[in-house]
Amino acid sequence: MNLRFVEAFYWVASLKSMSRAAEKLFITQSAMSSRIAALEEELGALLLDRRDRQIRLTVAGSRFLVYAERLLAMQREIKSEMGSATARALSLRLGAIESVLHSWLIEWVQHMRQTQPGFELELTVETTPVLVEQVRRGTLDLAFAALPAAGDGLRSRALPPMEMVFVGHRELHRKRRYALADLAALELLTFQRGSQPHVALIDLFRRAGLQPPRVHTISSISAMVQLVEGGFGVATLPRAAVMRLAERLPLKPLPCEVALTPLPVHLSYRHDPGNGVPADVIEAVLAFAGAAPAAARATAAARRADNGSGVAPKRRTRADP
Repeated sequence: MNLRFVEAFYWVASLKSMSRAAEKLFITQSAMSSRIAALEEELGALLLDRRDRQIRLTVAGSRFLVYAERLLAMQREIKSEMGSATARALSLRLGAIESVLHSWLIEWVQHMRQTQPGFELELTVETTPVLVEQVRRGTLDLAFAALPAAGDGLRSRALPPMEMVFVGHRELHRKRRYALADLAALELLTFQRGSQPHVALIDLFRRAGLQPPRVHTISSISAMVQLVEGGFGVATLPRAAVMRLAERLPLKPLPCEVALTPLPVHLSYRHDPGNGVPADVIEAVLAFAGAAPAAARATAAARRADNGSGVAPKRRTRADP
């Protein structure tokens, strides 16, 4: 039995689309159809019901899917065992929201490059809805987003949530402590409308009995940072990202009487019994993400304290948190 045909069937069944499966395996849709037809002929059974332009598994197809997963897993195990003396190249199609990118993702990528000599990266930075859809379609191997991706063959793991803070200009926002009423008088910037940070911010003011202030919704952290730097207003951003950006920009977290709702982060990936993301990579992500926030704060503090580092130490005032 040709395992390429088995793999083709597995991805059509998992993605419920002939075209998406063909895209996943980098073959044409006609070649994909030929592989499925050859497999059905060899087995003497119809595996897919193609009526109404929808992909459904027949009874035989559902039974064979179990065997297909076993065959592909065994193939992967054999390759790993027989080729254990040779380092395998690891290619990852990775997607992430900007909050993760600006907080700890770059350090994780550098770590992977050092520990995996054959590491190759294809990085997509997008909003959560786009990333979730791309994982569902099979065009991403891993995604870091504010929501988990759900569906057949998909797995998700919750990562430590990211602490969110109000962020202002170091020289313009110098109050010792900000009340919500103080912030309500300012221009506020947060992530795109309907996102978790946007909804949480609006809800925070409403629960305090305050009229929601003018809230500008922006999908780019870089754009928000430039607006804050230019004195336009105050943004809500992950503390870990702010601590890194503040090393070279006049930004600072603003001490506030209430805390913002943390930003949830989920790692989503598609289970691939044949050639998916190795389990040790998943575990490395979980370990790194858990240690990253504390490490980032410690590194930022050390750099500010080190006058010989080439980075100017932050000027302290009574207004600093």
